[in-house]
Amino acid sequence: MLWPEIKVIISGGGTGGHIFPAISIANALMELNSRNKILFVGAQGRMEMEKVPAAGYEIIGLKIKGIRRKLSLENFKLPFLLISSLFKSAKVIKRFSPDVAVGVGGYASGPLLFMAGLKNVPSLIQEQNSYAGITNRLLAKRASKICVAYDGMNKYFPQEKIVLTGNPVRKQIREMSMDKASARASFGLDPDRKTLLVIGGSLGAASINKSVLAGLNKLSEKGIQLIWQTGKSGAYFIDKAGNPNEIKRHISPFIERMDLAFAASDFIISRAGAGSISELQIAGKPVILVPSPNVAEDHQTKNAMALVEMNAALLVKDSEAEMVLIDKAISVSESEALCRSLSENIKSLAIFDSDLRIAKEVYRLAGVIEGSVSKN
Repeated sequence: MLWPEIKVIISGGGTGGHIFPAISIANALMELNSRNKILFVGAQGRMEMEKVPAAGYEIIGLKIKGIRRKLSLENFKLPFLLISSLFKSAKVIKRFSPDVAVGVGGYASGPLLFMAGLKNVPSLIQEQNSYAGITNRLLAKRASKICVAYDGMNKYFPQEKIVLTGNPVRKQIREMSMDKASARASFGLDPDRKTLLVIGGSLGAASINKSVLAGLNKLSEKGIQLIWQTGKSGAYFIDKAGNPNEIKRHISPFIERMDLAFAASDFIISRAGAGSISELQIAGKPVILVPSPNVAEDHQTKNAMALVEMNAALLVKDSEAEMVLIDKAISVSESEALCRSLSENIKSLAIFDSDLRIAKEVYRLAGVIEGSVSKN
């Protein structure tokens, strides 16, 4: 079936957790009709200005930034940046004339969806977290549909607007098929040794990196090899880790083929961003979550607790990571029963077709199909 051609603006970004789901939604829309017109709107200087064109889509940048938590003169510029972004969003909407506007979170979502509402363009919010931030709660008043990844989101949004779709995950991860031994070989690792995967996000996580660096000898003593994504800020840790001993390690700032990293691993340490959690659910491996304390309204802790309460993950506080994280990881690796239970429970939460569910909701808002189709 060839779906009708539509025009969609997708706004937001800032981190991989926002950008990769946005690209997944765009790809799903193009799978339904390759003639669909997709335009991205992001924040100048942020990751999306590089990642979106690399995925084959046009993007327009807004001069918009977030509030700095510490006292800074930069905060005095924010009202002017916001006004400028609102005017530019209005111009973009007028010129592109979208059928639907989609917001995935990040600085650019606010101005674009606000102006879409004023211009009566149907809008869809993709709320990734278990705790809705203030921006999305404000935008929800004008939004036509809100796609969520967790139950119980009627605490924040009108029930009649909510659709449970899950968070979109990169196609490579959804379709990962390489066996564990071959995946390990692709990282230059021993195919028969237990393997720990450490991922602190694309920008890096200092507490996790410090914990792993301090625990390298403990991991080696237990015969555990390592795949370690240090993030952009991780050059120091790569240098300090030195040359691997007889226990092999793969250490790099960024892992391009995360599907292979998941396939190679036996257990995982990760931040608790919404996108990461959705990928972890599909990977179905035992995971210790270390929520970042440096995010708005502590939403990573709330994301993590949603899994912990279902016995689908373990949690270590960021402030305690350097003292207990590696010991906890080693303890998990030594309990087959715990690993099996965590793996089964987190896997049961996975939604594999979130991108398609959201794409179909976009079509419904465009007025070209009847009723809600997200559960088809």
